[in-house]
Amino acid sequence: MNENAEQQHSEGSRNLTAFPEAMRDRAFLTWLTHGESATRTRAAGRIARWQAVLSGMADGRLTIGSRAPVAGLPAWVTPEVVRGGFATAAARAEGPLQPYEHEAASLAEVPAERRALFAYCLTEPGLARLYALLDSGRYEILVPEEAALLVVAWLVRAGDVAGALDLVEILEPWADRLRFMPRPSALPAPDVQAVHRRTVGDVGVSLSARRPNSAVETQREALAVWQPFGDELLAHWLETVGTGRVLDRIPDDAWQERGELLLRRYRVLAAAHTRCTKHRDPKENLGILRGALEEAVAGRPLGPRRLGLLRHAVESMVRRRGRPGSVRHSELRARQAVQAARPSYHALAQLVLRRLSGLPQQTGAADVTPLVSDVSPREAAETGLPAGAAIPVAVRRVVEAALSAPIGTLVERGVVPSAEVLAELVPQLVAATDSQVYQDQALRTLMAANYRAFRNRRSLLLLDLARQVRAEELPWVGAVAEYRVHDQGTEEVAHTALRQLGELAVQAFPGTLLPNPLVRELGVLARQADAGAPFVEELASDIFMGAFTPKFLAAARVAAELLGGTLYERYYGIDYAAVRNLAITEASESLRRTHPARTSPGFAKLCAARAGEPDGRTWSVAANGKVIEQAQILTTHNLATLVSRVGIAPEPGWADLARRCFTTVCLTTARAQGNPRPLPSIKDAAYAWRQMVFHLSLCGPAEQARVIAHLDEETARHPAHVAVRLAPALTGLRQAAVGSSPEAGEGRRLLGWTTKVHWPAR
Repeated sequence: MNENAEQQHSEGSRNLTAFPEAMRDRAFLTWLTHGESATRTRAAGRIARWQAVLSGMADGRLTIGSRAPVAGLPAWVTPEVVRGGFATAAARAEGPLQPYEHEAASLAEVPAERRALFAYCLTEPGLARLYALLDSGRYEILVPEEAALLVVAWLVRAGDVAGALDLVEILEPWADRLRFMPRPSALPAPDVQAVHRRTVGDVGVSLSARRPNSAVETQREALAVWQPFGDELLAHWLETVGTGRVLDRIPDDAWQERGELLLRRYRVLAAAHTRCTKHRDPKENLGILRGALEEAVAGRPLGPRRLGLLRHAVESMVRRRGRPGSVRHSELRARQAVQAARPSYHALAQLVLRRLSGLPQQTGAADVTPLVSDVSPREAAETGLPAGAAIPVAVRRVVEAALSAPIGTLVERGVVPSAEVLAELVPQLVAATDSQVYQDQALRTLMAANYRAFRNRRSLLLLDLARQVRAEELPWVGAVAEYRVHDQGTEEVAHTALRQLGELAVQAFPGTLLPNPLVRELGVLARQADAGAPFVEELASDIFMGAFTPKFLAAARVAAELLGGTLYERYYGIDYAAVRNLAITEASESLRRTHPARTSPGFAKLCAARAGEPDGRTWSVAANGKVIEQAQILTTHNLATLVSRVGIAPEPGWADLARRCFTTVCLTTARAQGNPRPLPSIKDAAYAWRQMVFHLSLCGPAEQARVIAHLDEETARHPAHVAVRLAPALTGLRQAAVGSSPEAGEGRRLLGWTTKVHWPAR
């Protein structure tokens, strides 16, 4: 379910209990059947949370779809939200006292209760401790509520006692339930220019959880233990060969004694090395040699069958590898010894874990090179690993996720592999930009930390066109609103950040829709920059009920101003002049209203008509998807806004982006072959195709023609079925490029959604 479902009507509440029930039942099945206790424990936690959702819905404590879903809790309280945007009856900032709260109560000599701690923080000693945290910046805020008392302290120190008292009055009813105190930290505020995907501590936890690869370790045991032992057994039996075969010569007492020693050593080895089991198999060569030796040492003569098996095993081993000690045999065993001596990934991961242990655990690493360098001579002496051994790529990738650097550097180095991961990191940058409006450094640091914590707040499933709670609605943020200084300088900073982020997203991931969390951050920066840039979210087709807010039409108007008369307009059959007129008409009507319009009926009607669902009577996920896709086509899903209102100009150029989009089209189309559910791949291909058409439309005529002429070369690099599937779309594109209809003859428009059989899936 989409994270930003704020465009939906309450009629979309079609049996809202079905999803929580399915999730609870799935968690219950995992708890019942999974073999790992840790997984069962996590499943039990999920069962409890989903049951809390269902119980809250049943007894009225939860109103799913509301901005304030938990009865008695205001909208600004951070709710506990599970998958799909469903709130439980709990708040993120409640629960048992945290260790830092117990420590604070002990130091303050007050009862270990939240209300007592709240009251202490309002005393002179308590405020003094909060002042010290404000000045040092050595605190953490994991949920926004933990910033509240620091804001109270800042207001008091700034002389705004009335503002502090007003905030305390809002917070006081929840003082016994919610954490309003910050968490002390050993580290100061992070560098605002550098971001990291994971902390050093997170990476350490991942490496600690890794276990040796069973198959690799079994092979290592076979090479290092059982093959050398098998060679000894083979050499021992070869001593009984006279002029012909094994046991042509009767073994003497010395041979028997050496055989008994071999069997004793076998029992020691078998007890210590249990991964490889071939030596226990009486049909394997090693098992045959060992079993025959046990009979011989016990003084029992070998029967004809066992003797035949023994002679066959010895002869086959010599034939395959040569006699032990021969050149061929020695070279083989030398190569295998080198292979067995290579350190395991697990052992090297443990070495990296030792290196990580000396770093601060709550932040990223400014330089990961020393963490993934080859094993040093000192480390070799301490661990037994071979000096110069390289850290494997699989371990390096885990560690590189902790690299703390400018976000562009992380993208270049592959630490940010997708637009979704980029969206996870962007709040760290937006927090720094948003806080620049505060002149006081302590308040700036506090508001940045609050923003980062707020962006960890999971989106709710919302109905009735409600919107998610914004950071400025938090009481402690509102309490310092008058200390925000908006001027040309702060707007320029926000606009620069907006342009750079937009360019980075489009340039790094040209064939990918901008994910909703990233769109949300772009919208925040646009408001700070006063850019007049309407950013629109991807809507959820499973609960969409046909309504669009006015910003969708505003975004379509921006696209119309940029793309009128271009390839994009021709290929998708858009009348952008009519779109502009519709936007002007609805804007004029909105000015005559006393309240802003909540929806754009004209835009919704246009999208439904273009989707072939003009009456809106058909309700299905696919029918909804068709309407939403037409909205994305008309608005270009934020690309036109980024170009026209933000001014992005990606360095590779539009032609390069178009070619890379088409590569994504080919890759996603290839995944449809042999796939019993090809439609998701076709949908992704259609989205990348649309972005390609957009980028092509910004190219000059000659450059546009060159790119289109070379698309066949790209399809030739992929499986043959890709060219077959895309042939109608390529024909349609070429026809649109010369001014004809893309639907003429064998040409087709490539769209992602349909309620019929999808032609690329045939």
